[in-house]
Amino acid sequence: MGGAVTKSGAQEWVPETKLEAKIKEAVQRRASKGTTMKSFNSIILKFPKIDEGLRNCKAIFQEFDEDSNGSIDHSELKNCFRKLEIMFEEEEINDLFQACDINEDKEIAFTEFIVLLCLVYLLKDDSSTLQKKWRLGMPKLEPTFETLVDTFVFLDENKDGHVSREEMFIAIDESGERSSGRIAMKRFEEMDWDRNGMVNFKEFLFALTQWVGIDENEDDDDDDDDNNDKA
Repeated sequence: MGGAVTKSGAQEWVPETKLEAKIKEAVQRRASKGTTMKSFNSIILKFPKIDEGLRNCKAIFQEFDEDSNGSIDHSELKNCFRKLEIMFEEEEINDLFQACDINEDKEIAFTEFIVLLCLVYLLKDDSSTLQKKWRLGMPKLEPTFETLVDTFVFLDENKDGHVSREEMFIAIDESGERSSGRIAMKRFEEMDWDRNGMVNFKEFLFALTQWVGIDENEDDDDDDDDNNDKA
C-alpha cells in the first residue's frame, strides 16, 4: 500500500490498485453520512456483538467451502458470488481474492472470508438491489458489517480514507484511559501490517477480527470437538 508526502509535509495514502482506490472512495462516500460512534470506549463495548455477528459468517463459509477442506479457492468464490447474485467482473473477483489472501496460499481462510464479505458489503453499499438480497440471505451480517464501517469512519477523523497514527492516538486519548499513548501505539501497530504509518480499511478489518477474538486455531479446535462428538 503506497504513500506520498503532501506539500504540507503530511503523509497521504495512495492506493496502488484499482480495488484499493474503489475501497477508499467507498469509505469516503460512507463517511459523508457521518458516524454513530462517540468514543473508542463505545467501540470496545460493541466487541461482543461484533464477535457474535462475525461468527454468523461461519455457516456461509462452510456452505461455499464445497470440498469441506477449511478454505475457499478461486472457483468456489466465483460460485459463492453467483449464488449470492453479487455481480462482479472477473478482474474484480481476482483483485478481491488476491487482496484477502494474506498468506498467499491461493485459498481464502475463514478470517480472510470475513474481510472479503465486508469489503463486498462496502463496495456495493450504493446498490439497493444488492442490499435487499443481502438482507434476505444474510440478515444477521448487515448490522455487523455496518458497525465495522461505522467504526473505521469514526477513527478516520479527517475522512481521507485511511487512519493515521495521530488519529489513533486522538481516538484513544479521548477515551480517558490511563497509559492511552502506549495502548494507541499497540493498537496501531496491530493494524499497520505494512508499517507505512497508515491503515486502510482492509488492514483495519483484519486487525479487528483478532481484537474481538475470531481466531483460526479456535475455529479448528471447534471443528475437532464436533468431530470428536460424532465419533
